[in-house]
Amino acid sequence: MEGRSDTCEVDGDVRTNGTALSVTLVPTTTSSEPRREWMIRPYSRRFASLKKVTVTHLQDPATAPPCTVTHTTPAVLFAIGGYAGNYWHDYADILVPLFVASRRFSGEVVFLISNIQFKPRWLVKYKAFLHGLSRHEHIDMDADHEHVRCFPHVTVGLRLDKEFSIVPDLVPGDRRLSMADFTKFLRETYGLPRSTANKKKPRLMLIHRGHYRRILNEPEVAKAAEAAGFEVAVAELRGDTPETEQAREVNAFDVVVGVHGAGLTNAVFVPPGGVVIQVVPYGKMEHIARAEFAEPVEDMGLRYLDYSVSKEESSLMETLGPEHPAVKDPDSVHRSGWGQVFELYLAKQNVRINVTRFGPTLELALNHLRRQQ
Repeated sequence: MEGRSDTCEVDGDVRTNGTALSVTLVPTTTSSEPRREWMIRPYSRRFASLKKVTVTHLQDPATAPPCTVTHTTPAVLFAIGGYAGNYWHDYADILVPLFVASRRFSGEVVFLISNIQFKPRWLVKYKAFLHGLSRHEHIDMDADHEHVRCFPHVTVGLRLDKEFSIVPDLVPGDRRLSMADFTKFLRETYGLPRSTANKKKPRLMLIHRGHYRRILNEPEVAKAAEAAGFEVAVAELRGDTPETEQAREVNAFDVVVGVHGAGLTNAVFVPPGGVVIQVVPYGKMEHIARAEFAEPVEDMGLRYLDYSVSKEESSLMETLGPEHPAVKDPDSVHRSGWGQVFELYLAKQNVRINVTRFGPTLELALNHLRRQQ
């Protein structure tokens, strides 16, 4: 129980009960140690509101429920909940931690999943991903009322060591994994054709947002990128697009440009050596934007660049006026709490990029690609 997450590795005679959402470790003989019990939230952020798993170490094996199904493979128990459904959180909170927890088993692992009834489309969207990690069908813990399942090992909960990334030294087992391994796994799982960026005629994707944090002068930005030497396409990456289809679309580009938001999660599909340019909204949002994308993107083997929007490029100048605290004194907004920060700088702001000012950032991206082998 450290950092952001609560997790438990249970090894031995391990029995799961879906009705009670419990995991029980059964000793081979009566133990001198007293019965112990832990409550583990099976999600990588412990403050998420989810039903906890009861993990019990019995003292007397005679009190254990008998097995009705015996598995020879280990299992990982996790929940689809918390912030699942937000594309960035899908990856940062579940998919990356699940890769870390289960890759050591080389496909011989069973996923025990709770909370499915609240996010049924989640399993459809990430079906190929789950099958890439496990050769076995998942088990819906909330519907598994008839069985006590026995496993040689169960990992309860997912561990988050670094936002949207992996700390190789903290990966369980003998394999040292990195975000480069994660993106390689995605390319293999989704059959993505490109594993290196193109330096001769690089392609740039400009992510279109349909609601807030829109780039109001998209055609002008696209034209500037073309003048810089890129082949440009404006794309709207919709949440209901099949994951394989979206992965292949993004993999065809060498540079992705977008305003801070979940769409930049698609960096995981950009070929190694590519570039991600994050447009940071006005309002001293750099620390938040970089925490979610800067190091993770670099860990993937990509070049990370950001472009901070000035107040003159922000729609807040028009909607609120230059004397409003959100424009004149961003620090005061941050002091008032996250609710105000989100509402003013993320939910009510669009940007109009000064293409002359943006030019050097495009040049940095192009020069990086040209240096690739």
